Amino acid sequence: MEDNSTKNEAVIRELIDGLIKSIRSKEIDGVMSLFAPDVVSFDFGPPLRHGGGEEFAKRWQELFEAYETPIEYEVRDLHIVANENLGFSHSLNRIGGTMKNGQTTTRWLRWTACYRRIDGKWLIVHEQVSVPADLKSGKAMLDLEP
Repeated sequence: MEDNSTKNEAVIRELIDGLIKSIRSKEIDGVMSLFAPDVVSFDFGPPLRHGGGEEFAKRWQELFEAYETPIEYEVRDLHIVANENLGFSHSLNRIGGTMKNGQTTTRWLRWTACYRRIDGKWLIVHEQVSVPADLKSGKAMLDLEP
């Protein structure tokens, strides 16, 4: 018989699967339904910290609109831990596709997410998205692969 931790981890895995599906199909409502309204996101672009709400949705919409084609999105090396009300995951994620300018792009990202059960539903309350940087040059290393 599964314990509650295993069940909660499975529910979070389903949430991540829903996020992948929504990203691939550029479904803003699907993406937003998985994040808490007051999510804190440490994403690529400035500022150092992003909050939830309309600005958060706008950042996702801008990402979706930058791609001409459906977005390729893959999650690899996913690890999830959860108890009754809190959980976290980390993974290496690949995003790619053809941009509106015709450029084909693909890059691997590091993603860490924290989850909280709010009113019985698991939601992402914090995420960190990053790429490695060369500390000597100060430049992002976008060509690394797992």
